[in-house]
Amino acid sequence: MTVNGWFQILLFLAIVLALTKPLGIFMARVFSGERTILDAILRPIERLLYRITGVDEKHEMRWTEYAVAMLLFSVVSMIVLYLLQRLQGYLPLNPQHLGAVNPPVLAFNTAASFTTNTNWQNYSGETTMSYFTQMAGLAYHNFTSAAVGIVLAIAFIRGIARREMKTIGNFWVDLVRCSLWVLLPLCILGSLVLVSQGVVQNFRPYDKIKLVEPMQVPKVDSNGKPVLGPDGKQLSDTVTEQTIAQGPVASQEIIKELGTNGGGFFNANSSHPFENPTPLSDYIELIAIFSLGSALTYTLGQMTGSHRHGWAVWSAMAILFLAGVTVAYWAEARGNPLLAGTNQRPTAAQAGGNMEGKEVRFGVTDSALWATVTTDTSCGAINSWHDSFTPLGGMVPLTNIMLSEVVFGGVGSGMYGMLIDIILAVFIAGLMVGRTPEYLGKKIEAYDVKMAMLVILIFPLVILGFAAVSVVYGFGTSSILNPGPHGLSEILYAFTSQAGNNGSAFAGLTTNTLWYNSAGGITMLVGRFLMIIPMLAIAGNLAGKKYVPPSLGTFPVTTPLFTVLLIGVILIVGALTFFPALSLGPILEHLLMAAGKTF
Repeated sequence: MTVNGWFQILLFLAIVLALTKPLGIFMARVFSGERTILDAILRPIERLLYRITGVDEKHEMRWTEYAVAMLLFSVVSMIVLYLLQRLQGYLPLNPQHLGAVNPPVLAFNTAASFTTNTNWQNYSGETTMSYFTQMAGLAYHNFTSAAVGIVLAIAFIRGIARREMKTIGNFWVDLVRCSLWVLLPLCILGSLVLVSQGVVQNFRPYDKIKLVEPMQVPKVDSNGKPVLGPDGKQLSDTVTEQTIAQGPVASQEIIKELGTNGGGFFNANSSHPFENPTPLSDYIELIAIFSLGSALTYTLGQMTGSHRHGWAVWSAMAILFLAGVTVAYWAEARGNPLLAGTNQRPTAAQAGGNMEGKEVRFGVTDSALWATVTTDTSCGAINSWHDSFTPLGGMVPLTNIMLSEVVFGGVGSGMYGMLIDIILAVFIAGLMVGRTPEYLGKKIEAYDVKMAMLVILIFPLVILGFAAVSVVYGFGTSSILNPGPHGLSEILYAFTSQAGNNGSAFAGLTTNTLWYNSAGGITMLVGRFLMIIPMLAIAGNLAGKKYVPPSLGTFPVTTPLFTVLLIGVILIVGALTFFPALSLGPILEHLLMAAGKTF
């Protein structure tokens, strides 16, 4: 680890902190219906949309109506995306003349993935998706799935802030205002900045260039597995030209990061030079990933009238972020101890750190930072391969997702996930002092805790259930690239990432199979929607409660003690749930590596 590396990490957090208040205030004003500087341009467009669709912007919804509207919108959006993929051979903006996405189960998995803000990709974007599908299908879902997550968090915050009311807002109004006021302006500005750094934005057909010398490329099948000859050695193809893929990348890249979507235009994702060409573009995209999730903590304080509580929540997130990035940075900077001294430097650490699977233009620091940030949120974009990280370095992104990505989190989903943890923390604090727990003037009762625990239990159930099936049957284990505990980590990471709607992967697991496409699609849908419904139930229940003035027995939620308790609850719930699985995967692999055992 170096001083320069720590400077980059701390500067990143300082910039995110500086953006938190102005963005938080702006979102609070947008969702409260207050005037903003964009109203003169956007209000006429908003009214036109309501007139066309028949939406009454003054109509308020109960939590059940809000949930039904959200589910119907998501179902229709998913069906449309599925059809776009299956029919893309007949649709415009397809200069490469790509056919339908096959097999159909892959189209199902992708439709579920982008509808749920997961953006898990079992395909190579540049060889599978046309420009039309990328823009009208995937980029559209990057906007709407992110907007759905944000408005659900806003609905939860309204439930906390309102008193003796049965409604939590209007889903359609929230969705439109989030898309027009928050996401669209930031993406227009951000895409222009990325273009200035070299991110491509065009509709040209792919270019083909002649290589100076023919190149031997290892031969793989459609699932990415090596093709072997009679002698057991991998076959190779002679390549004399290279195809340069391009397209409307910048417009999709910015919403991919800002909306914590993560799906890459190219298979190499944000390590591709057309998606992320420079260290500055890398830094800008990192800031975009954290910015809205961080700002929602201030929005929480603004809308509930307790700014100190919003900052207490932000502090808990920041501490967990620093803890994770410290471990990842240390592990990757130290590298593999079995390779120590291989560069005529007999030290206890690998010279230069672990550079396997990392881009030279980013190095160890930015790779460890990106892996931490993208899994603290539900982004899932990558600029290095997590499969190539050291065992502890790879455990950090895995653990971040297992903690429900509440460290700033996916846009909206991180905030309502954190609010679930807050309810549990307040409930535990109430037990400690022997009275009914209270949260910002609302009594937390049995119904609220039951719904919160339902959210907590669904997550590990779907992860561990599908992972267990995958490790005992051939249709699951046949996809493993690496044997031993790392193979378990690959499977565990896959279902954790999909249930957490993250979308990143260890990349060593072949998941474009009937089992992983089907099970993965179900996992993403369960991880998104079955956790949203009990969360909205809590929001509706809180909105109808009376305000209870604080008393001597009220546990304050604005103090450092609350921040410590909240962190403790998050870590204990995660540790008790997933530690046995982690101990058989990355922890065991680390101990074996230290003992000189490799696979």
